[in-house]
Amino acid sequence: MSESGTGTEAEPRTAGAAAPTLLPAPGSGPEGPLAPGTEAEPTGGEAPRLGSFLARAAAATAVLTVLGAVLGLVRDQAIARYFGASDASDAFLIAWTVPEMAATLLIEDGMALLLVPAFSLALTRRAADEGKGESDPVRDLVAATLPRLFLLLSGGAALLIAGAPWVVGVLAPGLADPRLAVDCTRLTAVTVLTFGITGYFSAALRAHRSFLPPAGVYVAYNIGIIGMTLALHAVWGVRAAAAGVAVGSALMILTQLPMFLRLVPLARPRLPRFRRRRRRAAPTAPLLGFAVLAPVVLFVVSRQSQVLVERFLASTLPAGAISHLNYAQKVAQMPMVLSLMICTVTFPVVAQAMAAGNREKARLRVERDLALAGMVVLLGTAVVLGYAPQIIEVLFQRGAFDVSDTETTAQVMRVYALGLLGHCLVGALSRPFFSSGRPTWFPAFAMGTGLIVTMGAGYALTYRFGVDGIATANAIGISTTALLLLMGLGTRVVPIRTRAVAFSLGRLAGAALAAGAAGWAAAPLVPDPLLSLAAGCLLVPSVFFLTGLALRSPDVASLLALIRRRFLDGR
Repeated sequence: MSESGTGTEAEPRTAGAAAPTLLPAPGSGPEGPLAPGTEAEPTGGEAPRLGSFLARAAAATAVLTVLGAVLGLVRDQAIARYFGASDASDAFLIAWTVPEMAATLLIEDGMALLLVPAFSLALTRRAADEGKGESDPVRDLVAATLPRLFLLLSGGAALLIAGAPWVVGVLAPGLADPRLAVDCTRLTAVTVLTFGITGYFSAALRAHRSFLPPAGVYVAYNIGIIGMTLALHAVWGVRAAAAGVAVGSALMILTQLPMFLRLVPLARPRLPRFRRRRRRAAPTAPLLGFAVLAPVVLFVVSRQSQVLVERFLASTLPAGAISHLNYAQKVAQMPMVLSLMICTVTFPVVAQAMAAGNREKARLRVERDLALAGMVVLLGTAVVLGYAPQIIEVLFQRGAFDVSDTETTAQVMRVYALGLLGHCLVGALSRPFFSSGRPTWFPAFAMGTGLIVTMGAGYALTYRFGVDGIATANAIGISTTALLLLMGLGTRVVPIRTRAVAFSLGRLAGAALAAGAAGWAAAPLVPDPLLSLAAGCLLVPSVFFLTGLALRSPDVASLLALIRRRFLDGR
């Protein structure tokens, strides 16, 4: 049993309850104000070292995340340039629905929610068994799960190739000619296998606190798509982009393979072969147990099904509707992706704290993650609200993508922006629910409720408001899910201060609305879209932080004080 699970939590809990801010105060440790007798003291400053490591890991992850996002924009620019918003781009996006769902299930959420706690538990037990001559729990976990996963995903990819016509018919029954979408679906079907292996490697490496290779997978992925599209679009048309998805997914595996092989062989059996025994089934339970697997899969599938609902409804609209939704969503969600990198880096810390029984440490970490992620995503929301037309014009208005496409996509993007905080909270709040490796159906219930709301609102709004109605339904549904998760987390898993979190996010949302309104008013004053956008990158953050101070947001004040301390005082 870890010492962090003893009665050393009372002082931090009292300090945390009295603190008005969710972010650490200047001069405190990275895990909060440290009092004598907390878990940091026995190791001579473990928490400061952990905080410094997490800060460096988050910074490195941010660089690779931004690079991957930039390459994603280049990828979308290439597709928009050569195929515009047309029947061809719609066919590719229908085929891309499967990789998008596979990425969410096998890389971003599902595999991580299952395997990071499993590997964290195995590593904790490895440390406890050090020198006792037991078999290595990490090696046992890999041996019990990776071969089975490979066979299962290979069969899934084969079934998808064979059933591509049926899949396209279900996803987009309104397509006039589905043959191109079927061809693209068969080309992208390999991602069921390659994304699964990528997600497995990512979870294992993050549990070992190796974050750079997992953060670089989307850089490799987008390089593969861009390269194939540029090289073969004149010969294969949009099928070149679909082939690029397959090539890029293979590059994702190769990006992580060297580090995975370097870390996993360290877990060697310590006893002669005739004495080896599998004594611990617990490390494999989070993956192999149906009671834990089913809620995670249902949650992830329900979350990604929002995209399925959107494309199903958009397939009945004029050609290009699916493409407008896709471009708007990809750009609008960039702030959400950047905000969630914080939770990605700290998820192993939360999982290990829960495995050790240290709920107070988990609470502090989750509350600060929510504050930081909310601040990032709401600042990005303000930029999107103010400068959506300029962003789309700079990024996409060239070639087959014309002015009318820019206007439609920008309007949809502004509607999507209203749900960005909800998307961020769903990603951030779902991780603590699954951090303990025990069955929990509440996230699936919350996501299913949000999906029902999305479907109902979508059917009510689409035929009157078109793509704007679909985007509105998305924002309403995901916000419903976020609200349910926020209310349920404190009573079921981690005892977060729900009112304090809601209070903090509410003031940040007020600052975002003021900053977005200022950008919306100022954007047309500069005719050149690039210069207007550059000015907005100065105007919007300034208004955001000033309004946050005026609204007495404790998190804004704490962040600005921390920045001043670091850069002006040199400490």
